[in-house]
Amino acid sequence: MKDRHIKEIKYDSGFRWINVDKPGKKQINWLRDNFKFDETDLKDCLPPNQRPKVVDYPTYIFMILQFPVYNSETGEINSSEINFFISKYFLITVHTDGLPTINELFNKEKKQKQKNKNMSTIPYLVLHDLLHYCFPMLNHINQDIDSIESYIFKHERNTIDTIREILRIKRNIVDFRKIMQAHKSIIQKLIRESEQSLTTQKIEAYYSNLVNHTKDIWEFLENYKDTIDALHETHESLNSNRLNQIIKTLTVFSVIVFPLTLLAAIFGMNTMNSMPFIGSQYDFWYIAGIMFVGMLTMIFYFKHKKWL
Repeated sequence: MKDRHIKEIKYDSGFRWINVDKPGKKQINWLRDNFKFDETDLKDCLPPNQRPKVVDYPTYIFMILQFPVYNSETGEINSSEINFFISKYFLITVHTDGLPTINELFNKEKKQKQKNKNMSTIPYLVLHDLLHYCFPMLNHINQDIDSIESYIFKHERNTIDTIREILRIKRNIVDFRKIMQAHKSIIQKLIRESEQSLTTQKIEAYYSNLVNHTKDIWEFLENYKDTIDALHETHESLNSNRLNQIIKTLTVFSVIVFPLTLLAAIFGMNTMNSMPFIGSQYDFWYIAGIMFVGMLTMIFYFKHKKWL
């Protein structure tokens, strides 16, 4: 096989695993020439990403799944599509190089081939490793949540960066859930479709725990969603409380200053008759004293009402 994007493992049992990474027209044409696949399935292997599904044909099963990929530069979780062609005699995986775990498993299998591996074993190993690939990302999301929780409660002031970080985590959880929501039903349907080729005992032995993995991942995502929603609400409440405190302080200050402003305005009027105290020897101190008494009266009143 001359194409470097098409690699194959031949097991002693006669089963073949063909791994196609970075599929393009050349690779799809090779699949079309060497296997009698439905044309729609071959087109689904090319971008853009397709919805997860399982289609059962007389000679093979075609399955599409999406898995999360963490972008370390942007901190975002994106989806990567994987296409499976499964039969009694081969497994063909078609994917981009966004998920290194497939290529790692393929290289490992190429070095350590076992005679008894077949349709029951190889698809299970691939799905098992892909699902386990999700758990480190779940741990990373959990660490992000713990970090933002600690920051919210330790810092009195939360900047716009805090809000952006909360929204980034929420978006990652939403995207993760969107990617994983169909896995349980797809794998269960794969088990039902595979019963014609495998005994029920083998299906349960190799695939039942995959369904449990999808349940575990979904439960983690549910908990993370509830936690980050609660933190978002807490952050909004703290910000609202701080804003209320600022408004309260400004309001009290303006009310205290109001008598001073009023008296200054009154004594600053140009009237025909003379104003009280104006022209006396201590007129400034009289007016200042009245202002000071008015200010103290307002302060004691606010203290009495426990507004200060």
